[in-house]
Amino acid sequence: MTVTVERGGRVVRKQHGGAPRPRRPRDSYLPFLLPGVLAFLAVVVVPFLMNTGVSFTDWQGVGSPRWSGLANYRELMDDAEFWASFRHSLFMVVAMAAVPTVLGLVLAAALFDFVGRHFGGRVASVLRACFYLPQVLPIAVAGIVWSWILAPDNGSLNELLKAVGLGSWQQDWLGDPDLALYSVMGVMVWVQLGFPLVVFMAGLQRVDPQLHEAAELDGAGWWRRFWHVTLPQIRPEIYVVLLWCTIAALKVFGAVYVLTKGGPGGATDVPSYFSFTTFFEKTQVGYGAAISTVLTVIILVLALAGLKFQTRAEDAEEGVRT
Repeated sequence: MTVTVERGGRVVRKQHGGAPRPRRPRDSYLPFLLPGVLAFLAVVVVPFLMNTGVSFTDWQGVGSPRWSGLANYRELMDDAEFWASFRHSLFMVVAMAAVPTVLGLVLAAALFDFVGRHFGGRVASVLRACFYLPQVLPIAVAGIVWSWILAPDNGSLNELLKAVGLGSWQQDWLGDPDLALYSVMGVMVWVQLGFPLVVFMAGLQRVDPQLHEAAELDGAGWWRRFWHVTLPQIRPEIYVVLLWCTIAALKVFGAVYVLTKGGPGGATDVPSYFSFTTFFEKTQVGYGAAISTVLTVIILVLALAGLKFQTRAEDAEEGVRT
């Protein structure tokens, strides 16, 4: 019950008894957030802190760890194998972020502007699903299939080259140190392409058609409409795709493990696989933990920087509009 009292010309409202005061909306969110927060702490934060602690020790996985301070990190800075694996991960960024983003933009525009208009939205949806299929397949299955395709003896690719009269182009695609990394990159382009395509097609659907109509009336061709109208409108999707795919490229593991196991001669080794072999095969647990800790910090910093850059770009764009 609410009582109104006049004090010095002011009206004061007091609430006595009756129904309880309504809870603030943010209070009602806490019970729903709690399970996710606890799961995040148990699955991400606690293991990361434990791994970081192990990275300061000299440990072979059995017995008691021996404190070594920053010795593992000092060794890491001078480890040529680690820096070689890190350079390989930069190639993976090209294969899993840069190339799929560009190809995804082109294919999304082709499916949306050409296929969808001339053959119907159903055909465009089927083609979009076909491009996205590699994202659904387990990476182990996709890797095994591609290892059959790229096999030096009786592999599908070499047999196809032989059948069309290009037998001189036959190669040991995954066994040649000069070709193995590029072969893995080609497979990862195929795997990663569907994600940007789907995101960009979703972004194209929210572009105002009236903007394209106005540009077309002004005499702008398809390319100028795409460059000056479409791309600025789907800029948030481009940021998301580049950031997501770059992080996926830095922590890629399954494809390298299935296709090449880091070989031949370390030609396809990446930091995640280098950490795995150091941890489990060489049983240098402390050193392997240091590698994974450094990689995690790099990914975290990159993610925060990317989000900050995206926020600033969006704020600047909103300022221009207002």
